[in-house]
Amino acid sequence: MEKKISVYSISTMGLLVALMIVLSQVFGFETQLIKITFDFIPQLVLASLFGPFWTGMCAVVADLIGSTLLGKGAFFIGFTLNSFISGWLYGKFFYKKEITLKSAFTCVLLNTIIISLFLTPLWLSIMYNIPFTDPKLWAIRIVKAIIMLVVQTGVIVFFGKAVPFKSIAHRYIAR
Repeated sequence: MEKKISVYSISTMGLLVALMIVLSQVFGFETQLIKITFDFIPQLVLASLFGPFWTGMCAVVADLIGSTLLGKGAFFIGFTLNSFISGWLYGKFFYKKEITLKSAFTCVLLNTIIISLFLTPLWLSIMYNIPFTDPKLWAIRIVKAIIMLVVQTGVIVFFGKAVPFKSIAHRYIAR
C-alpha cells in the first residue's frame, strides 16, 4: 500500500466507486434474499491498480453511498463488512499479479464460500429472524452461487486478458 496517494489515483477510485454503485444499485437484481450484480468488474480494476486495502475501502464507500442513496432494502452493517472482505480478497488475488483462470476461480470461490454461502445467510437470518438452516434460504443461494461462480470467473478472465492492467498501473506508480 502506498503511503502517499495521488490526486489522479483518488479521482480514479472515485470514478470506479461510482461505477460500482451504478452496477450494484441501478443495474443489479435484488430481492429480499438474493442480489445479483456486476460490481465485481470495477472491483477487479481497483484491485489490480490499488491493492487489497484501497479496494476494500472503496467497496465500503460504494456500499454506504449506494445503500444510502439508492438502497432497495434496509441497511445492515454486515453487508458493508461483506463489501470490505470482497474487495480485500480481490486485492489479495489481483494486485500486481497476472489474472489467470486459476486465480480468478480461486478468488471467486473464496468470495462465494465466505460471503455468499456463510456471511450473507448469517446476516439475513439475523435481519429477518429466519433460521440459518432454512431450506428456502439455501435453495436459491446455492443455485445463484453455482451460476455466478462460472459467470464471474469467466468475466474476470476476459477482462484480465482484455485490459492491459500492467501498463495502466504505471500511471499510478509514476505520479
